[in-house]
Amino acid sequence: MYDAIVIGAGPSGSSVALALCGQGRAVAIIERSEFPRRKVCGEFMSAINLELLDRLGAGAAIRAKAGPEVRRVALFASGPGIDAGMPRAAGDAFGRALGRDVLDGILLDAARNAGADVFQPCRAVEIIRDGENAAVRISGKDDQRVLTAPVVIAAHGSWEQGKLSTNLPKISAPHDLFGFKAHFKGASLARDLMPLLVFPGGYGGMVWTDQDRMSLSCCIRRDVLARLREKSGAFLSAGQAVHAHIMASCPGTVSSIGGATLDGEWLAAGPIRPGIRPRFADDIFRVGNVAGESHPIIAEGISMALQSGWLLANELARFDRWDRAARVAAGSGYAKAWSRQFATRIRTASVLARIAALPQSNAVMRAFVSWFPESLTIGARLSGKTKALPVLR
Repeated sequence: MYDAIVIGAGPSGSSVALALCGQGRAVAIIERSEFPRRKVCGEFMSAINLELLDRLGAGAAIRAKAGPEVRRVALFASGPGIDAGMPRAAGDAFGRALGRDVLDGILLDAARNAGADVFQPCRAVEIIRDGENAAVRISGKDDQRVLTAPVVIAAHGSWEQGKLSTNLPKISAPHDLFGFKAHFKGASLARDLMPLLVFPGGYGGMVWTDQDRMSLSCCIRRDVLARLREKSGAFLSAGQAVHAHIMASCPGTVSSIGGATLDGEWLAAGPIRPGIRPRFADDIFRVGNVAGESHPIIAEGISMALQSGWLLANELARFDRWDRAARVAAGSGYAKAWSRQFATRIRTASVLARIAALPQSNAVMRAFVSWFPESLTIGARLSGKTKALPVLR
């Protein structure tokens, strides 16, 4: 018997678990993957999150391993790169990146040390609400068991497949965006720079992360990817085809990673489903991507995951007992707080992504940014990189 059961141990799941443990609540975390794990993710965390990570007890460990401060943003499109300053946030002035294979482990270890019970690798296969409590049936390698709690929190992300009511339906469309990510060693990218890559049919970004690795993550339309694979005669993997396409379209990437070597294989995932979804429905709370996500073009995925977990814990802290009335009230407050914190950046990301996907966008965007370089700084601010959390309880 627990106060809360969290399904998923990524940044959103671990952050809400840490915050609830800090309130003295009994928390269980269910995670289907073994750690360390690599995931498709931009890996950048804006500086505004560092105060939150300190409150959660993981800030020092993350600072010790994260990559260098990102002080400049840039556009790599059809010509030479154009850069501008990253907007400065309060406290730690600049954000940093950390590989998900490292970040997720730090956060989960912190939650375990804070008192959370971790069931890993285990999958939640059924949620049954019985009066004031929910029964969550979990399945591991060798056994099955049932956990109970009044509060259930889905933090399993938008790509998770399954039969839970929080799993998103699987649909397919030609304009779907698929995500790709790879690490490189020996890159020549300036260590304080995070460029936006714009290429026909997609967009991406690069940033220095931990262990002297540079991370390249990107999205590309399903139909464009299919044409690239067909053109290569299927001799290239999907990741290799995307890599070649970016190198041919963005000269700045050639100078940055032309002499670099892959550190591991290309990862792929998706399709990406940007948008706002229910944050509380069927008496289940949602945090992270399953609650809503922006187009990755603004590099705010980890920030939104961490902050959404805290926002939910902040609303739940208003109630001593989590009966049905309290859960409904907390769900309403959380949904409003979530929208205030994230709606603007989701809309900004949608506009930027639509522009980036236009056939001639790389040339057009480069022409505009050449004329107005400060637009990169303004865009970074609109994406939420300096937006503080509300007063923290």
